[in-house]
Amino acid sequence: MLRIDQDIYDAIVAHARKDHPVEACGVVTGPEGSDRAERFVPMINAAGSPTFYEFDSHDLLGLYKEMDARDEEPVVIYHSHTDTEAYPSRTDIGLAMEPNAHYVLVSTRQHGNSDGPVEFRSYRIVNGQVTEEEVSVTARADS
Repeated sequence: MLRIDQDIYDAIVAHARKDHPVEACGVVTGPEGSDRAERFVPMINAAGSPTFYEFDSHDLLGLYKEMDARDEEPVVIYHSHTDTEAYPSRTDIGLAMEPNAHYVLVSTRQHGNSDGPVEFRSYRIVNGQVTEEEVSVTARADS
């Protein structure tokens, strides 16, 4: 199960809406081994595509160096689908290289960058096997 606080959920959805019709992408980091999604890191889709996302290799290298220095790991890797459901494509599955990460997909196909509901789903992808998991959105602990 993915446990994520409302602020991070809202930030992921806002990023997906803002970048529509281009796929948005990013990472939420957390302390190594904790499975706690704590630090929202929006990234730029280097592909600039409505059907494909790609992290900029320089930005991604910088993020991994930063995570290493902070004893963090990627807890959530997210991107949006602009015209299809929030389910991993074959390309998404092939790119999934973090076996401990939650892969979040947000579909903006219904309302684009306007207000309205989005499809927000999370998956574990290990060795090409996709398993959907429940998402629990909680209030911030310090609220």
